[in-house]
Amino acid sequence: MRTITGLYDSYDDAKAAVKALENAGIPSDDISIVTNKANGVDVEGQGNRAAEGAGTGAGIGAVAGGAGGLLTGLGMLAIPGVGPVVAAGWLVATAAGAVAGAVAGGAVGGLVGAMVESGVPDEDANFYAEGIRRGGSVVTARVDESRAAPAEAILNSSPRVNVAERRARYAQQGWTRFDETAAPYTAEQIAAERDRYRANRL
Repeated sequence: MRTITGLYDSYDDAKAAVKALENAGIPSDDISIVTNKANGVDVEGQGNRAAEGAGTGAGIGAVAGGAGGLLTGLGMLAIPGVGPVVAAGWLVATAAGAVAGAVAGGAVGGLVGAMVESGVPDEDANFYAEGIRRGGSVVTARVDESRAAPAEAILNSSPRVNVAERRARYAQQGWTRFDETAAPYTAEQIAAERDRYRANRL
């Protein structure tokens, strides 16, 4: 199995990538999405799928896709250094050591660690975590080697962040790796970050 990953500045783009992966026959159980709560994703009305306590580090609801697809299983949790996120899927469950309703405090190191364990290079895993901190959305999928190229093409069908170019931009600002002890970005900082990259999506 290979793990493919994409960072998106827009939650709508990430959501479209998830749906395209599912439409291509990749099971929801093999897809994950993590998006900064600043994106305004609504998990209301999903019953016990929406976890309580996102601001305190407690809880993630149903983290698997289920019959309605991955996006019907969205729940909230808090990631140190990022703040509240909305997430679903195998990567989040692995990172948090969670099943439905499990406590997910301290999940951020686990998020980077889970990516690395699944085959994402450490440098990239730290970058993806930082991308979420700055308001982005990350989509991951586990696929057979034979399906890796088509799945990569699907992720590219939505406006996907160029990892090397964006990481270079972060480095110009003094960034080296994700720091879970850092303060989460404020709404104003996230807005400024989006403005910085909106024109050319670098």
